[in-house]
Amino acid sequence: MPLTEDKEKTVKKSSKIYIAGHTGLVGSALVRYLKADGYTSLITCTHDELDLTRQADVETFFRTKQPEYVFLAAAKVGGIVANSTYKAEFIYDNVIIAANVIQSAYKYGVKKLLNLGSSCIYPKLAPQPMKEEYLLTGSLEPTNEPYAIAKIAAIKLCRYYNEQHGTNFISAMPSNLYGPSDNFDLKTSHVLAALIRKFHLAKLAAKGAWEAIKHDEELYGAIPEEIATDLGICKNQKSYQLSAISYKPIVRLWGTGSPYREFLHVDDLADAVIYVMNNYNNKDLGEFINVGTGEDLTIREMAEMIRKMVDFNGEIKWDTSKPDGTPRKLLDISKINLLGWTPKISLNKGINHTYEWYVKQL
Repeated sequence: MPLTEDKEKTVKKSSKIYIAGHTGLVGSALVRYLKADGYTSLITCTHDELDLTRQADVETFFRTKQPEYVFLAAAKVGGIVANSTYKAEFIYDNVIIAANVIQSAYKYGVKKLLNLGSSCIYPKLAPQPMKEEYLLTGSLEPTNEPYAIAKIAAIKLCRYYNEQHGTNFISAMPSNLYGPSDNFDLKTSHVLAALIRKFHLAKLAAKGAWEAIKHDEELYGAIPEEIATDLGICKNQKSYQLSAISYKPIVRLWGTGSPYREFLHVDDLADAVIYVMNNYNNKDLGEFINVGTGEDLTIREMAEMIRKMVDFNGEIKWDTSKPDGTPRKLLDISKINLLGWTPKISLNKGINHTYEWYVKQL
């Protein structure tokens, strides 16, 4: 697909760029990449400074800051446990955030907005790999339906604002993301981050490194009681200790391990969406564009890869009473490949980089 001839497509280094959700996994990667590439007028705002679910506050922010370009990376996110537990919050918060930011971007003359979504927008049993045109061709995966509906709504908002108001709002749908600044809280994290932390904690438990476990918990969130039991940790207010002298820690994982998942390093996503923002407009992309690696593996294979990388030699137990989720989610990335972008970070290198970052924070 050829580059558009629209001379306004390129974001100038001095352009005012608002990154919504700059403290999250995606937003922080975007800030790193934009700064490294010489962009000098980045606009960021913490949740305490601006609650994106409050329409009046969002409009005041856009009116006073006057951003020219927007990356909409703010969202309430989480893995299968969080999605199943906080259904109302996942649909409400994400719909309201998208509606407020997109409406304000239109109202205050933003030149271009890039909305970040998720591969969960596709039907549970969509043909593989999943092409952009498969959207709304079947039922969604029940365990993340509220989040998926909110992300589909954001895609449609961008499309219909373009059609009715002539805006230049575009959307990108990444596969499962991971990398530095990920959420490692075991109650709300996505699968890869959860695996890294579970195996790391199991390694520490096997060594009896209770002070290290306590420090990990202080930094990354409380260890759920059932996981502490699997690790052989008896917790009280003052110390951590073995619950049984001969106990060997195990790592218990949900489901059968058979579902296939595709994982994209967040730095590759940042590279992709900045490339798209700089070079393409909504008329080039259509409704949205997939961003992924074009390769997947089973959760079981992923667990073994991380177990080896972390150097945990204990047992993995699969809890088959828990749901697997969608059987497979592999994106068709031929469209973005034709635009000239391909991923650069291999899965093995990316996981190693993420684990090194995780340990360095401790």
